[in-house]
Amino acid sequence: MARYAFTLFTSAFLLFGVQPLVGRYALPWFGGTPAVWTTCMLFFQGALLAGYAYAHASATRLPPRRQVQLHLGLLVVAVGVLAGRALLTGSPVAPGPEWRSSGNEALLTGRLLAMLAVTLGLPFFVLSTTAPLLQSWFSRARPGVSPYRLYALSNAGSLLALLGYPFLIEPALSRSAQGLAWGGGFLIFTAGCAACAWDVWKRAEAPAPGQAPEQDGPGAAGDTQRPGAWHSLAWLGLSACASVLLLATTNQLSRDVAAGPFLWVLPLGLYLLTFILTFEREAFYRRAVWVPLLIVSVGGVLRALFEGPHWPLSFQLLAYGGALLAGCMVCHGELYRLRPAPRHLSAFYLQVSAGGALGGVFVGLVAPRVFDTYGEYPLALAACCLVALVPMLSSPANEGVLARLGRLARVFVLAAGVVGIGVSLLDIRREVRVTVRNFFGVVQVLELGVGDPERHLFSLKHGTTTHGFQLAEPSRRSRPTAYFTRDSGLGLAIAEQRRLREASGPAPALRIGVLGLGVGTSAALAGPADSVRFYEINPAVIALARGEGGYFSFLRDTRARVEVVQGDARISLERELERGEARGFDVLALDVFSSDAIPMHLLTREAVALYRAHLAPRGVLALHISSSHLDLLPVTLAHARDSGMHATLVITGTQGDTLRSAWVLLAPDADFSQGPTFTRTAARVYRQEELEGAPPILWTDEHHSVLPVLRREPRGRE
Repeated sequence: MARYAFTLFTSAFLLFGVQPLVGRYALPWFGGTPAVWTTCMLFFQGALLAGYAYAHASATRLPPRRQVQLHLGLLVVAVGVLAGRALLTGSPVAPGPEWRSSGNEALLTGRLLAMLAVTLGLPFFVLSTTAPLLQSWFSRARPGVSPYRLYALSNAGSLLALLGYPFLIEPALSRSAQGLAWGGGFLIFTAGCAACAWDVWKRAEAPAPGQAPEQDGPGAAGDTQRPGAWHSLAWLGLSACASVLLLATTNQLSRDVAAGPFLWVLPLGLYLLTFILTFEREAFYRRAVWVPLLIVSVGGVLRALFEGPHWPLSFQLLAYGGALLAGCMVCHGELYRLRPAPRHLSAFYLQVSAGGALGGVFVGLVAPRVFDTYGEYPLALAACCLVALVPMLSSPANEGVLARLGRLARVFVLAAGVVGIGVSLLDIRREVRVTVRNFFGVVQVLELGVGDPERHLFSLKHGTTTHGFQLAEPSRRSRPTAYFTRDSGLGLAIAEQRRLREASGPAPALRIGVLGLGVGTSAALAGPADSVRFYEINPAVIALARGEGGYFSFLRDTRARVEVVQGDARISLERELERGEARGFDVLALDVFSSDAIPMHLLTREAVALYRAHLAPRGVLALHISSSHLDLLPVTLAHARDSGMHATLVITGTQGDTLRSAWVLLAPDADFSQGPTFTRTAARVYRQEELEGAPPILWTDEHHSVLPVLRREPRGRE
């Protein structure tokens, strides 16, 4: 049994260990949004389904030795593919630069799926066949011994890979080193698989699983009856429900902190933990324990949705993680109770995998077209409550009065929870005027303060975070607001550059670049002769900022010359540099957020070097680092040291038309922030010598992690 256990564990470790690594390669080229991981998961679940279908067909239609020959042939081809990619890119799993996104939102999902298929398709497919195929081989080689514990061992390997990635692997190894280590692990897996194949080859004349005594099926130990359509639909539905809850929970967390491995693997780890517990021992799933926990966790989720992103991250993780754990335990616990006899295990795993893939299709492809918000999350949670509710509707034999009262109380509370979650699907806020959902998230326009000229405004929200607002009163519509007031870090940088130009002679026009458009408020800081070039990836944001619907008019009202470049800001700047079009910005501002999360690939050493290449000789880089959950000051200070620039931190508080913001200005001159522009401002200004206590944390494309910069208490953007 040892060879099967080792090979299954290794394959599962590799199967799930490569997922966050490949996701890290994909993030910088596809917008750095939570949808990148959702699309990756859609590919992984589809490949897993294909692997399970192959295993089922192989186990049921081919004799053992033909199975061995076919599978070893696939392994040899997969090893050859990985070796060839390692020679081309330096890593067996690194995609080539030709896969960089073109910025066309309609093609992003298909392009990302194609990149994953070409880069990782065959090796991932081979790994995904291992769990059902080797368990089928084990059942043939060891008749009468249950193979289901091997499934739990496989999930344990997956869980270890996921938990080890953000805490051990990502902080210690670069992406290239991770890819090479993974390729070496694949060779070890291939050797283990060959050892199992040799065992099957020698025992090719042994009885098939259907001829041996059956164990661990539903009902009696010898139950070999073929599962009916109801069982198949139940397997499909339960696994799909858990899959939707997993992906929706990941989206919910990633949009308000950062899209990256840390918040990808925690939900996936909890999801796999429920598989391990339920498939290891039936006693681990007790309805009397997990149903009350589901009820409590639903209450926690409702509180988290009400509080928004400024609720402490630890509480959010507890609420959403608890709901995911309890919901998946209910789904997978009921799934295990409906498991078939071992002779039908390949069909069972195929249905479970198909359910997971359906969940991925629903969240990745269907939900963005059906819901204009993240409605799949409350829907999945309500479905889990219904799964828990159905078994409690029937009265057990010899049920006592107290037991019946307890059961009916749980039924009532669960039903109330389903109704409460259903209400949360409805956007009942009267102030919402527009809601748009696409690959880059959910954008809403809110109208606030109606009837009060001093407070009447239109606000743009991405997810749960305000991304700018404009006052509705005609006489005040051109006033810069929110994070972009004249006392903000960006406002001070532009004003000081203008003052320095005026002091040295005729003031030429300023060239201003802004990564991230929002509602276009930055244009209000520019003068009539200035030019402002915005880089924005989300077409919905561009349409609203240009005046669609009549809510925002900063771009239309400014007297400066304004250009808007659609596409990922970093990729757009790289392509301009490749064409010899260095922009020579006097001020280049980084204000790119996905809800409250900053895409990490825009704040690495390589990204900062790119920005500096587009600066004028005395140009200033303005980095907006406001975040509820990440303290990015150490990262920006590290970039200041690494690039030989001088850092100034500018913080504004919430007051009137101003929202709390934190900007770090990187200037080539140490005395840039010593002038009257900075001494007369109402903002708090901290120069580099006052910030030396913060330990620098340098992010690079190959090596970065959010763990060192997580805040204990939330603060930042409003």
